[in-house]
Amino acid sequence: MPARAYRKRFSVSHRKGARFSRRGLRGYFEYRDLGIQRATRGKVVAHVIRARPGRAPHGEWHWHDVDVQFVYVLKGSAVFEYEGIGRVHMQAGTCFYQPPRIRHREIRHSRDLTMIEFVSPARFRTYSAEKPAARRSPARRSRG
Repeated sequence: MPARAYRKRFSVSHRKGARFSRRGLRGYFEYRDLGIQRATRGKVVAHVIRARPGRAPHGEWHWHDVDVQFVYVLKGSAVFEYEGIGRVHMQAGTCFYQPPRIRHREIRHSRDLTMIEFVSPARFRTYSAEKPAARRSPARRSRG
């Protein structure tokens, strides 16, 4: 492939001078676009997400119509709940993959929560969902 073709898709995003936007999927987060959507022609979106001061998650069940979604926690912590899985505590250094269309919600996060997220395709829809039916745990038998 000619060198000029690579230049058209090459993308770099430096922290210095980067701006966060309050426009995004959740009002309690701020988002910094990393330029991947344009570079991949809409195949992938990548952004840094950080908690907005004084804002808390609303805990609404929802799902995303995506093919791939994974997140790496850079700083702080969060608790999410997933259908069929239960509550999962994420902290700095945690990487998690959310299967396509899994119903989930955020329960809470620390004030300093910062994550990086990759989603494909870059443009996707999010749908509200009803609370999943409670799972019944298997009956326990007494050994006595």
